[in-house]
Amino acid sequence: MRIDLSPTSWGRVIVVTVVGTAICIGAAFFVDSFNFPHLSPEALWHAQLTDLFLPLVLAGSFFFFLMFKMRQLAIAQKELSIVAATDSLTAVFNRGAFSMLVEAYLDQARSQAVVNAGAFLIVDADHFKTINDRLGHDCGDQALKLIAKTIQDQLRGADIVGRIGGEEFAVFLPGADPSQSWLVAEGIRRRIREVEFAPGGRPCPLSVSIGGIAFSGPTTYADMFRVADEHLYKAKSNGRDQVSFETTGLRGPAVGDAATVH
Repeated sequence: MRIDLSPTSWGRVIVVTVVGTAICIGAAFFVDSFNFPHLSPEALWHAQLTDLFLPLVLAGSFFFFLMFKMRQLAIAQKELSIVAATDSLTAVFNRGAFSMLVEAYLDQARSQAVVNAGAFLIVDADHFKTINDRLGHDCGDQALKLIAKTIQDQLRGADIVGRIGGEEFAVFLPGADPSQSWLVAEGIRRRIREVEFAPGGRPCPLSVSIGGIAFSGPTTYADMFRVADEHLYKAKSNGRDQVSFETTGLRGPAVGDAATVH
């Protein structure tokens, strides 16, 4: 059985406490061993007990307290890093954390550590200003939470979603092929359209427009964002509540082929 020695684990506290205490006991016996030949049997017995129990109590307490505090600090740092990477309203990644994770994947793809393919989506809530103006910002916040939760429900385990603007979300689908990416984008659009949102008993239909790009081959975060944003603008211009999608670097459809669905 493998012991968890991560900074936040109890295994690390116990192992360091035991090993540190054992080293201190060994050091005490080694230093005192030069006096052992000159001691009577009774004095030798007392010296050995002292060499055992004094480090056991003092060093054991010290190492346990030290590692316990270090574990608390590691947990606090971990929680702080999660808070720093999370959008406080919707509980998805914030813009900085999202872009960092996507760029990390693209770096791995360039080194051929992962599949150099996937998709990037920008999801924008339609007529969101109207929701805020008509129902208030609290209802607008509830709508954003609902949209974020609906997006998450449509994703696979490895997919990443972040809030990159006021009512704008981005989704990265690592390793997804164009057909999978299209189904995810359309699934997000349909599910948000179907969701029930009636704050204070007043029905308020929600919808989103989605711009996306599926890639196969080297690309950058900036290039994906630019193309997806262009398609988001197309989806908005064509009436909203639709997906505008492009594939690039793929066999079959020509580079730059785009499709739009209502």
